Amino acid sequence: MKTVLALRHVVFEDLDSFAPLLTGRGYAIRYVEAGYDDLVALDPLTDDLWVVLGGPVGVFEQDAYPFLRDELRLLLARLDAGRPTLGICLGCQLIAQALGGRVYPGHGKEIGWKPLTLTETGRHSPLAIFADGTPVLHWHGDTFDLPDGAVLLASTDQYRHQAFSWGSHALALQFHIETTGHGLERWLIGHAGEIAGTPGLSVATLRAETARHAVNAAQRGQQSLTAWLDQVGL
Repeated sequence: MKTVLALRHVVFEDLDSFAPLLTGRGYAIRYVEAGYDDLVALDPLTDDLWVVLGGPVGVFEQDAYPFLRDELRLLLARLDAGRPTLGICLGCQLIAQALGGRVYPGHGKEIGWKPLTLTETGRHSPLAIFADGTPVLHWHGDTFDLPDGAVLLASTDQYRHQAFSWGSHALALQFHIETTGHGLERWLIGHAGEIAGTPGLSVATLRAETARHAVNAAQRGQQSLTAWLDQVGL
């Protein structure tokens, strides 16, 4: 059986809509909890696929969260070996830094539903289904410099670097296309402090936007993941 390792930072930011798609393609899913499980014991080359998920910490906070150094080491080894790797939000930023890009605080929170602007390469990538302006979920305040050799796929009006590919086997997404409306109810609890501390943001607004956009975005997210898995031969 094929295996996917999902590296998770907070329990409610999981594979969500990606999970049934992956199991339907014959994958056994294994979660590893960053900061709790022993990352040093992981072999970065054994699993068919790694998905590095989101979380509220910054890649630059390695003194406070030393497990980030282990993640970066593992990711660099996996990427150098050409093993299929998908990064989402914090996972995207970790891939960027592992490849030599700088990750740093941005100029404001980008939280909520908004569309992507795809580059020419992005319009011919697994993200092509979002070229029509379908909103996706953004939930970040940090950003990153594009690593050498990476290909930019998407931007927004607030942050230019939203998605990139690296070689034929790595895809990094600053935004979330794995989430469902039901799953996001856990985010509204888990990120209550961040929501309350962000001017102009509220649970009611996020819930209303989610009701409008989540079903369509999740369906397209699954299609996007399918296209990428096919592309990398998984």
